[in-house]
Amino acid sequence: MAARSSSRSSAKDRPSYRCTECGWTTAKWLGRCPECQAWGTVEEYGAPAVRTTAPGRVTSAALPIGQVDGRQATARGTGVDELDRVLGGGLVPGAVVLLAGEPGVGKSTLLLDVAAKAASEEHRTLYITGEESASQVRLRADRIGALSEHLYLAAETDLSAVLGHLDSVKPSLLVLDSVQTVASPEIDGAPGGMAQVREVAGALIRASKERGMSTLLVGHVTKDGAIAGPRLLEHLVDVVLQFEGDRHARLRLVRGVKNRYGATDEVGCFELHDEGITGLADPSGLFLTRRAEPVPGTCLTVTLEGRRPLVAEVQALTVDSQIPSPRRTTSGLETSRVSMMLAVLEQRGRISALGKRDIYSATVGGVKLSEPAADLAVALALASAASDTPLPKNLVAIGEVGLAGEVRRVTGVQRRLSEAARLGFTHALVPSDPGRIPDGMRVLEVADIGDALRVLPRRRERGEKARADAAEDRGRDAEDHGRAAADRGRGDRS
Repeated sequence: MAARSSSRSSAKDRPSYRCTECGWTTAKWLGRCPECQAWGTVEEYGAPAVRTTAPGRVTSAALPIGQVDGRQATARGTGVDELDRVLGGGLVPGAVVLLAGEPGVGKSTLLLDVAAKAASEEHRTLYITGEESASQVRLRADRIGALSEHLYLAAETDLSAVLGHLDSVKPSLLVLDSVQTVASPEIDGAPGGMAQVREVAGALIRASKERGMSTLLVGHVTKDGAIAGPRLLEHLVDVVLQFEGDRHARLRLVRGVKNRYGATDEVGCFELHDEGITGLADPSGLFLTRRAEPVPGTCLTVTLEGRRPLVAEVQALTVDSQIPSPRRTTSGLETSRVSMMLAVLEQRGRISALGKRDIYSATVGGVKLSEPAADLAVALALASAASDTPLPKNLVAIGEVGLAGEVRRVTGVQRRLSEAARLGFTHALVPSDPGRIPDGMRVLEVADIGDALRVLPRRRERGEKARADAAEDRGRDAEDHGRAAADRGRGDRS
């Protein structure tokens, strides 16, 4: 570190320009000398010497790739199946994982549970907290049951102290919460700054590679949801995970953004509750509302979170508007996609009752549907709410709806149908050519939004029924009126 500081200072002090009148030196050219106020006297007098790096001693000899021992990169399970799913099987020795998420989403709770379950006699775990005291972490560990005699806990904000704990404990897993709270005294700047984050992350990455120690780093996010700190941090680590979830909902998702040891299209599902956080092997139950009879304005779809199919419910409600500009409120759905479905239903589906009504649409359980495969379910839920007619029971709708009203194909239709059939659904609306259909499921292929709307009772039949009911009511009122008049006539004669 001292040699590096001296080389940095010597490069900084070497001037490139000098005033010919007073001898004042500077690193860049100026038209006027600030020292003697002379014009045109600053000239270049020496260029920095070109440096070359001499060949040095190699740390390990180069081997043919077939002779490299791949067993050193074998993943070890963390004890949390949903996290292992996202990591690609577990933590690889020497791997550095960055977990980022909004405040209060449950990052510390999840990693404390992982630290306790991964600790064993052969593999110690060191948990470093820079945001809380050790007693506060102990209280959380008591609440979620994350206690182990092989789990070591320390509260430190100094990088040198953290490295000292590594020498004394010799852990197989290090959890640092968080990387923005630790600082190095040799680097200028406040904790959380770019220089400090870069230095702390670099030192921990070197320690992890040298010791074969897995490291889990907690990272903060900005107001836009991006990982705070320099972008170099994401390039240096081996795995980047994003922890997502609405703080008012129980569902939490861990999504892989970067993974050098596995796929990045896997998603881990967790449920956050008072006793801690638990993995959900079958999370579809959080997104469904089981009813004895179908309700108008609801439709089910199957979304893909990574490679995992999840059955989700879309709900819609339309009411007469009391203001000139009707409301359009969404929760868990993209407002732009809902607006497109409203336009398609009005123009292509000939449903004119939507333009002057307040429309509310939402999902159940806190899931967010952003993929186009949910378009058909959103359109059917809106149409069902507008006509106050429920969709058939045990029906799922899958497909993307274009502005011309056509229903387009989406990826993973067979996986979606298999998940729906596993949960007991028997009918499905899908685009053309869905592939192999699961046993016991009836699939209706629809080409456009008009075909899809035929699953609702026809508006003509509903109108005729309403007129017939009204006529029956008028006839019943006439009979009552006639009986009343006859009773009055008998009373007058008597």
